[in-house]
Amino acid sequence: MATITRNAKSSNDWTVNELDAYNISIVPEDCATFFGTDVLPLLDHHHDLVNNPTADEMEDDDSYLAALYMDLAANQVPDQESAVVDFVKQLLHTMDAKADVCIMDDYEVLLVVREDRRHMEVADPNARLIAAAIAAVQNNNRMRSMVGSDVLGFKEMAGIIMLGTHLTFFKIPVTEELLQAVQTGQFPPTPTVVSMHVPTLPRPAERFREGMQPLDNRRIIIAYFEAFKQFVKW
Repeated sequence: MATITRNAKSSNDWTVNELDAYNISIVPEDCATFFGTDVLPLLDHHHDLVNNPTADEMEDDDSYLAALYMDLAANQVPDQESAVVDFVKQLLHTMDAKADVCIMDDYEVLLVVREDRRHMEVADPNARLIAAAIAAVQNNNRMRSMVGSDVLGFKEMAGIIMLGTHLTFFKIPVTEELLQAVQTGQFPPTPTVVSMHVPTLPRPAERFREGMQPLDNRRIIIAYFEAFKQFVKW
């Protein structure tokens, strides 16, 4: 792998070749390994979202908007801008998280979100997400340096890839060695192992088509979101 040419690329241009070039691999994990438990949080709030199928049945405005954007994200129109990012923003806002395409706390990016657009373009969403996580840590360290705080030598970035309203969770360890390797175009001797978890749903073969629209899927995925919030941190 040390002979692979490594040219500086935008995160939007990363492919599996960049993952190989920087000694990065992705390992699928089960719920217990990824979250540290196989017991998902009880849904003692988000009553509207987990019990009412459609936007018109929601009682509060935030849940209404989350359900509305969910429908738009699940029923994308070709050649029109995707509603997936708006859906993620609103869902995280409804779940009491400060949301953007990347969630930020003061000056730090805490969560990176990418849309899987392989149905529309030739792209590797996993590689793009990992590149965005590395770029986020670089930006965080620049901002820390500007305000006189210590830069981070290690940060495990939380990441999500959305395909419609179906999602995959990632934990992306970003080390000082990896940051230096990407900056200089060098092969890092220490492997970077990214953890990935795909939620277990009642109808696995239909998970990409159904996403969060059926209530049984929605309850499970929102419980995963609640469990995942532990990784969205400094």
